[in-house]
This record gives sequence, structure tokens and C-alpha cells, in this order.
Amino acid sequence: MCGRYASSRKPEDLVELFEVKSWNAQEALVADYNVAPTKDVYAVLERPLRELGPDPVRQLRVLRWGLVPSWAKDPGVGVKMFNARAETIHEKPAYRRAFTTRRCLLPADGYFEWHTPEKEPGQKKAPKKQPYFVTPKDGSEMAFAGLYEFWRDRNIPEEDPAAWLTTCTVVTTAAEPELAAVHPRMPLVLPRDRWDDWLDRSRTDADELQALLAPPTPGLMELRPVGAAVGNFRNNGPGLLERVEPEEIEETLF
Repeated sequence: MCGRYASSRKPEDLVELFEVKSWNAQEALVADYNVAPTKDVYAVLERPLRELGPDPVRQLRVLRWGLVPSWAKDPGVGVKMFNARAETIHEKPAYRRAFTTRRCLLPADGYFEWHTPEKEPGQKKAPKKQPYFVTPKDGSEMAFAGLYEFWRDRNIPEEDPAAWLTTCTVVTTAAEPELAAVHPRMPLVLPRDRWDDWLDRSRTDADELQALLAPPTPGLMELRPVGAAVGNFRNNGPGLLERVEPEEIEETLF
């Protein structure tokens, strides 16, 4: 699963990296080193803009993390829908329509995961969880495969912008062997050569889209032990990404 990640790149840098054609500077977010569900996040997507005509335009948008299906009665369901399994998004009611029509990329520096050591016989206290930061070894930007959805508050007139909520979810897949020692799941990181196909709105066939969900090449990620402060979403700052050697690394991890 992916329940925390870091996103510190400036929007101007993301616009250049993802070849974005439209973004609103007034929606700029501050660097966030502890992104948690229900927070606002950057997403790259392609949709027509009314003022530019019917053709899709690549945009950098701000969405809320935690997908709320269009048919949901209460937007609160998004709190639990921050991940979508790649193996089942084509069939789950909450995700299958978004999978064929509303796909996005979620830029990230890396993501956090926690390893829980097994309790030793006779050990009274549960062992402490060790957080890790997973990030590309070469320092490049990650692009999580994502889905997005629109939800309308029926209590507000449709023409009022406040009536609409746009949310997203991170697609996850089975973790590669080294990372699976910490957690069996990981975000689906799309390589650059799949970005255009994933965002292409003309691709609507679920079977063809499944091919884009192939796991990334293993061995490209750094698994970095970090401090426990990241466990509190109120903590923020680049210090959360600094390597902090655990008091004792489990030999069974690697």
C-alpha cells in the first residue's frame, strides 16, 4: 500500500518535466515531505479546456488524495480509497470507469513504508516499526499511476465551483523482491516511456490498458531507513527524508 509520500518539486519544474501545457499558478502547493490521504496533491492529466476547444490538453491540476466515486452519497468514503490495486481496477465499481477514462500521473520524490519485525518468543513488547523511504537511486522524479474522479455535492447548485470535488487514488502493484521484504505492495511507478500512453484519453479498452500496468524494472530504487517522525502527518520538512540507521536491522530483511 502507499499511505504516505513526498512531493517537493516546484510546479514550474513539473510543468517542464511532464510537458504540461496548462496550469494555474494560483493553485501552487508548498513542498510537502509527508503527504497523507485527504491532502491536496499535484496530478498530471489530459482533458479538454472549454476555452481552447475539444482537444485534450495536458494539465497540472491540484486534486484531493482519496478517490470519491461519482455515485458516493458521502465524500468521506475517500478517506479509505487512497489506493487501488492494479490487479482489480478493471472490475471494481469504484475504479473501473476511471480506469478507462480518467487516468493521471501523480508526481513524487518517493514514498514511505513501514516494516514490522516479527515478535520474538518471550518478547513482552511489540517490536518497533521501522519506516523506510523508497526513492529512485538516480534522484529522478517518480510518477505514480493514478486515477481521478469527479463528485458533485447535490446540495449546491451545479454552476457553483464548490459543488464539485475532484479526487484521486494511487494505483498499487506487487512489490519487487527487495522492497517486498518491507511491504508486499508498492505504488505502480510508470517509466517515462509509458506516460503518454497512460494519459492518452483515446485509449479506453481495458484489456489494452492492462498492458500498461506491468511492474517497473526492479533494482532502480533505494530503500532508505528514516526516523520515526514521519509517522505523524503533522511533521514535515526535508529532514524526514534523511537516512537514520535503525538501532538494529533485521537480518531477515535482505
